Amino acid sequence: MCVRRGAASVALPTLAAMFLGCAACDRGSEAPPPAPAPAPPATQTSKPEVTVQRVGVPSNLKADEDVRLLPAVAVRDGDGWRVDLRAWVFEPEEDAWLRGAAVDGLVAALGLPPGSESNAVFRRRAHAFLVDNESGKRVVVRIGHKEHVLEVSGANGHSETRLRLDDADLSAPLTPVTAVLRPGDARSFTGTIVRLDPASVSVVSDVDDTIKISEVRDKQRLLERTFLMEFEAVPAMAALYRRWADAGASFHYLSASPWQLYDALLEFADAAGFPAGSMHLKLFRPKDSSFFSLFQDPKSYKAPLLRALITGAPGRRFVLVGDSGELDPEVYADAYREFPDHVVAIYIRDVTDEGRDAPRYRTAFAGVPEARWQIFDDAAEVPPTLP
Repeated sequence: MCVRRGAASVALPTLAAMFLGCAACDRGSEAPPPAPAPAPPATQTSKPEVTVQRVGVPSNLKADEDVRLLPAVAVRDGDGWRVDLRAWVFEPEEDAWLRGAAVDGLVAALGLPPGSESNAVFRRRAHAFLVDNESGKRVVVRIGHKEHVLEVSGANGHSETRLRLDDADLSAPLTPVTAVLRPGDARSFTGTIVRLDPASVSVVSDVDDTIKISEVRDKQRLLERTFLMEFEAVPAMAALYRRWADAGASFHYLSASPWQLYDALLEFADAAGFPAGSMHLKLFRPKDSSFFSLFQDPKSYKAPLLRALITGAPGRRFVLVGDSGELDPEVYADAYREFPDHVVAIYIRDVTDEGRDAPRYRTAFAGVPEARWQIFDDAAEVPPTLP
């Protein structure tokens, strides 16, 4: 199988080998960061509502290191909220000679014309896989009027920290998270926390071939649409989701895509008009994983995430949206059978030309009431109101 542009082609194993050969470097652990200083006593001001409870230290990021505060969810925990907040620290290394040469070699092998869209897109996407993940980094964030010190980053540049927040910290369904940087560092790194109120509705949406045309079943086309083409939205899905968002729904985007595509996916979702929400992607280190694990079936990845969302918000209703290209029907039907009082609707976009009466669906949705699931070709077929 080859990726082709014009007369040039490169075999997928060659593409994989070249990616792995210049894979992201993971720095060794740095000395443990100093313990945060105690927060100074609150000072009475004329506007106490904007007083920030500080931890006394900023993030220890260098000027050439970036952080991504990945969208998260907050679930009820007693009289407060529990949030598992993930951060990813890396050095882009955009000017590194070795990585630049590697990308140039891939561009030449793919035959991507200078100045073409495919050339520009590939360079952006490839660089995201060739960053230096930074270990031992302390990230400090501000949520509401409080600062929090996150766990230091591991070898893959990621850290995950369980925070307990108060109602006052999460005063809206979507709450921004902001990195606290060193004095003089004017950059801005922000994320989002989605608050899961027990009595509301969550829309859990697949990404590839549900809201973004990916052609997952054709690995050659999947590679092209992932690395050589601007992302393309499935027609009318953003408008449908906005109607649901206006009615009070929260959104959670589950994808087997790796975190290296986070920036590209976020840019795509914003430009296409999809509502903001939590995003759940797959950890992928080229040096530890097969390149082709990018394209493995996502059932074992998605099912636990979906279960965690549902169990984390008792009383909440869930609408599950996916496509027939992989195993969304099977994963979602299993979720209904496990949580029949929570999963109120399943919508599957047809990309395999199988009618509702196809043996696959009759097997997958055995025991699921007919009114709870729908196969659709066009977003206009999906009810505009939430169940």
